[in-house]
Amino acid sequence: MTQDNPMGGFDLGAMLEQAQQMQAQLMNAQAELAGQTVEGSAGGIRVTLSGTGELVGVHVPPGTFDGNEEESLSDLGDLVVAAFRDAKARADQLASAALGPLAGGLGDLGGLTGGSPGV
Repeated sequence: MTQDNPMGGFDLGAMLEQAQQMQAQLMNAQAELAGQTVEGSAGGIRVTLSGTGELVGVHVPPGTFDGNEEESLSDLGDLVVAAFRDAKARADQLASAALGPLAGGLGDLGGLTGGSPGV
């Protein structure tokens, strides 16, 4: 332990400041993601999601399906689900690219865990 820092080199003030900076960066990245959109498609159906994964649109081209045929409607449902999954995968990639560098900054929480596995 040193006289300047009785905790032996553990600077809580600097750690708190770093955490506040990371929180601000995370909030900015999340706001940026919310303003972006991604599309997924399957069989002509297009689904649009925000960068945060919120469903914002579904486009079914006119004349694509016969609303009077049960099988056609079932196919429509399957294609909407597939298009959503495609869009969700893209949104997840976008979020990972935007937020990944911030998560990397956590490291071992500034030495707090001592690099212990499982902490």
